[in-house]
Amino acid sequence: MNTPTIDVERARRDTPGCAHVLHFNNAGAALMPRPVLDAVTAHLELEARIGGYEAAERAAETIEGAYDAAARLIGCGRDEIAFVENATRAWDMAFYSIGFKPGDRILTAVAEYASNYIAYLQTTHRTGAVVEVVPNDEHGQISVDALRKAIDDRVKLIAVTHVPTNGGLVNPAAAVGRVAREAGIPYLLDACQSVGHMPLSVDKLGCDMLSGTGRKYLRGPRGTGFLYVRRSILERLEPPLLDLHAATWTARDRYEIRPDARRFETWETYYAGKIGLRRAIEYALDLGLEPIRARVYALADQLRDRLRGLPGVSVHDLGVERCGIVTFTAGGADPAAVKARLAAERINVTVSSPAGARIDMEARGLTGLVRASVHYYNTEDEVDRFCRTLARIAAA
Repeated sequence: MNTPTIDVERARRDTPGCAHVLHFNNAGAALMPRPVLDAVTAHLELEARIGGYEAAERAAETIEGAYDAAARLIGCGRDEIAFVENATRAWDMAFYSIGFKPGDRILTAVAEYASNYIAYLQTTHRTGAVVEVVPNDEHGQISVDALRKAIDDRVKLIAVTHVPTNGGLVNPAAAVGRVAREAGIPYLLDACQSVGHMPLSVDKLGCDMLSGTGRKYLRGPRGTGFLYVRRSILERLEPPLLDLHAATWTARDRYEIRPDARRFETWETYYAGKIGLRRAIEYALDLGLEPIRARVYALADQLRDRLRGLPGVSVHDLGVERCGIVTFTAGGADPAAVKARLAAERINVTVSSPAGARIDMEARGLTGLVRASVHYYNTEDEVDRFCRTLARIAAA
């Protein structure tokens, strides 16, 4: 069966930013489509007219629908979804709810994201737990065989970044999930850069917890994110922070934590952003995550092929499966300088440094990378323009 294709022209008409920039920074923050922008601004205007509390009451049904949209996106129950201000805080709320003790082992990947690794280090310093990096296989992705061999009764958590910050690698998250399930070990997946980028099913992935953001491939507003927590593990996790939304004050000396994933939320929230994130999820679901992945992967492959043909340019993406993120160096040019030169031509990229994925970057001897990340609303002509501009910059 043929995969439906994306109507690129319609997608670009829906995206006001396409008229102003060539945006290859979608793994940073994608351009919002007009329906998302309209949803956010409409609620902000309603708050301005009638008041914030009153606007939330009037939009209650729309707000509640966000849970159904997120559940459809990753294949779970609405009671397994919590909305938080970003993917980092979502991940933190899950991670810090696990009670570590001396000798407990946390297993992670070489290309783990800095925010997560800092949390591991803080926890090891506080509790006496240890963090251990599972080596890569010959393709540069987490070795599932090495992970399986590392399992013992002291492993308290397996935590992996699905799509690392500094390259096109897609870690074999479902294979990791099978190992975790066989061993009965909780599995936390950072899906910040994979949600909205490709189809995700928490059952196929085998994860017990998953964090996602709105601003990247979902094309939602900044300051939005969500957390999935599997129903069967919920009662084992006590959030590190509670308020009157996450728990009920039942007596002067007692409280009860709510039974669903909303125990990881707080009472005050960005309602306009939550509504915008719902609309972004629905927009992606309407297009289809399979067609989105096919389009994004094809554009990224075209970009990698073109970059490899440019003198002095080296592509640094690893893995068997490679996604919409393309990282490269241009001879001896400082990646930040390349980014600035491209920005002067109204072309958006970003830079990956060792501070974002230190273990992986240092292992590969990389001091910096230019990161270009495409989305389905980008075009083949934009790939051509990007490469022509980069060739001119590299030759200067």
